[in-house]
Amino acid sequence: MKLVPKKESQAKDNQKEMKKRTDTGQPKNKGVRGWKEKFDSIIDKLPKDINPSRSVGIRLFLIFFIAIMFFVLVIGLLSYQMAKNTIEKNAETASQQTIVQTSQKLDIILQKYEETLQQVFLDDEMQKAIRDASLATSSDYDRFTTSNQMRNRLNSMTFSSKGVVAVYMVPGEEGLIGPVTSGSADNTFVNEIRNEPWFEDMAQTSQVRWITAPNDNAGGTQIFRLVRSVQSVSSMKRFILVADINLEILNGYLQELNLGNGSKVQMITADNVIVGSSVEGEHGQKSEFTLQKKEGERSGSTRIKNAQGRTVLAVYNTQENSDWTLMGVLPTDQLTKDARGILVTTFISMAVVAAIAILIGMWMVRMIARPLVQLMKLMDEGSKGNLNVRMEQKSKDEIGMLTVSFNVMMEQIMQLVKQTNDSAQDVLDTAAELTQASNKTAISAKEIAIATEEIANGATSLANEAERGNELTENISRQMDHVISANKEMESSARQVERSSQQGTEYLNELLQKTSVTGEMVNALTEKVDSLKSSTSSVLKVLDVMQNITQQTNILSLNATIEAARAGAAGRGFMVVADEIRQLADQSRQSITMVGEITDNIQKEMNETVQALSEASPLFQDQIKSVKETSQIFVSVQEQMEGFVQHLDSVTLSIDELNQSQSVLSEAMSNVSAVAQQSSATSEEVASLSSEQETVGEQLVNLSNKLENVSNGLKESLSKFSV
Repeated sequence: MKLVPKKESQAKDNQKEMKKRTDTGQPKNKGVRGWKEKFDSIIDKLPKDINPSRSVGIRLFLIFFIAIMFFVLVIGLLSYQMAKNTIEKNAETASQQTIVQTSQKLDIILQKYEETLQQVFLDDEMQKAIRDASLATSSDYDRFTTSNQMRNRLNSMTFSSKGVVAVYMVPGEEGLIGPVTSGSADNTFVNEIRNEPWFEDMAQTSQVRWITAPNDNAGGTQIFRLVRSVQSVSSMKRFILVADINLEILNGYLQELNLGNGSKVQMITADNVIVGSSVEGEHGQKSEFTLQKKEGERSGSTRIKNAQGRTVLAVYNTQENSDWTLMGVLPTDQLTKDARGILVTTFISMAVVAAIAILIGMWMVRMIARPLVQLMKLMDEGSKGNLNVRMEQKSKDEIGMLTVSFNVMMEQIMQLVKQTNDSAQDVLDTAAELTQASNKTAISAKEIAIATEEIANGATSLANEAERGNELTENISRQMDHVISANKEMESSARQVERSSQQGTEYLNELLQKTSVTGEMVNALTEKVDSLKSSTSSVLKVLDVMQNITQQTNILSLNATIEAARAGAAGRGFMVVADEIRQLADQSRQSITMVGEITDNIQKEMNETVQALSEASPLFQDQIKSVKETSQIFVSVQEQMEGFVQHLDSVTLSIDELNQSQSVLSEAMSNVSAVAQQSSATSEEVASLSSEQETVGEQLVNLSNKLENVSNGLKESLSKFSV
């Protein structure tokens, strides 16, 4: 029976469905909605007892759909992350370069203020006014005049330098002249300037400092200050110059610097106080951003949190002149704003890919699930007994191969059922014959069991006797083992004595050689000491000659002194030389006397050494003789031990032969005992097997009956299959 759906019937069903939808006003399948309806129709055609989630087609569709969506999502997120990192890196590099360039520009501007302030102080008129004011004879009028001259020079700087609000010149020492100011001076600052924490340090050495100023200054203008300590060339007096610079100069440069939307630029001190900012009203306040700079690092970038807890990128550079830090801050989310388009594109792509994946999945379900459902129905028919079902092969893929395999399987099952029917009849016939043979076997087994039991009794008595003989043999074997062990210990001790004798002989030979060498060394040492005595005598002769030379030198210096005295004043220099020669002669005489005493001591010690060596030489000869006699004794002991070892070897050979004979006897007795035990065990086993055979015979009879019943049941079960 072939359950194959026909194409004509499918076409008719589709036409009816289309006509039905047209009549009811329902639109035809279009787009995703049409594919969804087709998918639902495929699910409806599945057997009701199968869960759609367990279908192979549905699983393949889910795997394909999830894999495609996962890969698209991963690629999109990776692209977004890579673009985000690239944009952040480029923005960070560009911002860092901008901050560094702006910082260098501000360094140049601040350096210009420092140079201008120094030029005003070193001006000839300013130096002349300072010199006149420092004169002690100057009257109050003169000092007033010089103060006006200084104020005029400071006014020239105030009016000619852009951004300079006021200039102060304060002497480092009180009592010289009062403070000189120009421009919109802050009188409170002038009166309290000597109480500033930096004033005393600035009054001692030449320094330049940039400091912040409070917002409530007298002029009402926000400023920051340049403080410079300089020394007058003419009077060598030190003055503190202070210039108030309008903060708008600094803020103007900072406001021109734009790092992006939401960015902010600040100039902060080492205490994190804002000097200037691109945002109005932050002067003199604590910065909300805290930089964590490494030691010695002047430029860099980092990511920090702002007051709202958002992550921002901070780029900074430390000023060369003021040691302030120029910091630019911009939100990181503004940097990656353009990269969000990649995420939008990713989600759109996911939607498009999801639609395509659904269409492909529907096609996969239709291509795989329908043939499998059809095959399942045919197998259900086969399980009910209809073995004639076959499936038509429509494709040459794995499903087509599965169709061929199903048809071959059904054909082989049908042949197997036929063969099983024939075999069941043969088994039924054989069961009857097996029952008769089993009855005969059971009778023979009873007779064999009786005879085997008698054989087992005789084998048991033989095994007992063999066991007693084996015990006696083992006792003799243990005694022989004790004898062999004692003999081996004697042999080991004898060989140890022999080795010790050989070693002692070798040691004595070495001692004899070393003693001979020592005697020769003593003789050589005696000869060398005699030679050294001769050398010492030569030294004494040389010392006598040097003693004579010293005496003659002394006489010569005495004559030179006499001649110098006769010469009077002209011979004084020669008298000094003669005196030095005489002192040198005395020192030489003392040294020669000391060397002579040392040489006498050496000669005395050498005589004692020669006498000691002469006394030691006979002792070495006696020692050599004793060592030779001891060596002969060790040689005699070694020869006797060699003979004793040879006798022990012959005794050991005899004991080994006796032990081998004893082993053969013990092995023979063990074999007899083993054979007897084996015969007894075999007899018991045969008896047991006979009993088992009798039991098996009875079981065979029962099995034959069961086999006959099973054959009948099998035949009845196979009768329901139509072949």
